Amino acid sequence: QVQLVESGGGLVQPGGSLRLSCAASGSIVGINAMGWYRQAPGKERELVAASSSSGSTDYTDSVQGRFIISRDGAKNTVYLQMNSLKPEDTAVYYCNVRGSRWYGPNLSSFNSWGQGIQVTVSS
Repeated sequence: QVQLVESGGGLVQPGGSLRLSCAASGSIVGINAMGWYRQAPGKERELVAASSSSGSTDYTDSVQGRFIISRDGAKNTVYLQMNSLKPEDTAVYYCNVRGSRWYGPNLSSFNSWGQGIQVTVSS
């Protein structure tokens, strides 16, 4: 199995910053996509930011210019730097990692989710 451990959430005032981290561990052979999703109360989970193995990134319109996704390949870790936070950014944030791993003697794909971490933006 591939496990993801998230950290860095919490309470921050509007205009503040937070940095989320998500570290993947297990029998990982390679990682393709890494991303961050969020789910606010009463709303569906949405993609916030994504990073591909080629280095391309993608952001939902509401965070463009404020959030930055980055990854450390050596540590199998993805980060989300969140700046100029707004109350509407309040949500549970989930990281998602897709790639390939060893399953016994065979290669297998994986699609793993973090446990979710609360981000609250409030004065």
